[in-house]
Amino acid sequence: MEKFYFETIKQDSETGARAGVLHTPHGDIETPVYMPVGTQATVKGVYPRDLKEAGSQIILANTYHLFMRPGDEIVKAAGGLHKFMNWDKPILTDSGGFQVFSLAKLNNIKDEGVTFSSNVDGSKHFITPERAIDIENNLGADIIMAFDQCSEYGADYKSSLKAMKRTLSWLDRCYNHHKNEEQALFPIVQGNVFKDLRATSLKETVPYAKYGIGIGGLSVGEPKELMYDVMDSMLPNYPVNIPRYLMGVGSPDCLVEGVMRGIDMFDCVLATRIARNGTAMTSQGKIVVRNGKYKEDFTPLDPECDCYCCKNYTKAYLRHMVNVNEMMGGMLLSLHNITYLHKLMKGIRNSILGGYFKDFRKEFYKKYENRDIQ
Repeated sequence: MEKFYFETIKQDSETGARAGVLHTPHGDIETPVYMPVGTQATVKGVYPRDLKEAGSQIILANTYHLFMRPGDEIVKAAGGLHKFMNWDKPILTDSGGFQVFSLAKLNNIKDEGVTFSSNVDGSKHFITPERAIDIENNLGADIIMAFDQCSEYGADYKSSLKAMKRTLSWLDRCYNHHKNEEQALFPIVQGNVFKDLRATSLKETVPYAKYGIGIGGLSVGEPKELMYDVMDSMLPNYPVNIPRYLMGVGSPDCLVEGVMRGIDMFDCVLATRIARNGTAMTSQGKIVVRNGKYKEDFTPLDPECDCYCCKNYTKAYLRHMVNVNEMMGGMLLSLHNITYLHKLMKGIRNSILGGYFKDFRKEFYKKYENRDIQ
């Protein structure tokens, strides 16, 4: 039996939505799934025990940040990420490519690799596809991503083509260098918003996609409708026997729309980032609790949620916590937002299994955005 394999349990008859199970050495993952992001080997402001109680099946860690601090060799010496951060469920690490291009001060991008200065201390580093795989091997996550080049939204066709071709070249090197059978390597499709580049990238990437495939370079500033249009173009050509992972996407509406377009896995820092700024995702839509109208609102944040935050605290208390900069405010809202997204994904999954996904989608928009859709 393979250590990693994917089963499709039910396919929606009218859309690309599907429910499945991804089997890994650290447990099974029911899909579609939202994966909380633990950039620095922790999901910011949420205890691991509470993540499990909220329904987290798998979490992410960030290769670039952990390479910078404390260093991949230290994580390896600790026994890998699972032991280092005391998390016994599956973990996914990105390749660090996106952060190298977005956070670090770039010195040079060549076919050989990337030379850059650290955003932490200015130190110089050179990362090749092989080095990226070595770092991810040391970190020891169940799922690792190939090193890629993400072209920014607004990039012209020529530069997007160059980045896409370089990603394919780097993928071949990552694939040949990766030897650890305890880790599943996912390649990444690039091509910006150009449908022909996406089609070529997907076709050339599929032979390397043994365990899963990542869709990168979307939700980086382009309008949502443009992202959906690009995703629609890729849907007919996805492999059916592996999970598809839309990277960096995590707003409730994008999760629903992504599932409809055949996506199985999602991740995003949005849930915890907006929580620290006083914003909650709820079954009734977005709530900014720092607003004055909640000063004397002694009702729960979300009447349909049974998380620790909603069972024990009011909007007035949460507003107070946020406005006086107490950590508790961000912690409670982070826990709630993650719980909400897990419940949303479970509802989506149940609707696929029950054959009523399109009705679920309509009801979601009616409640979350107070609008009717076809």
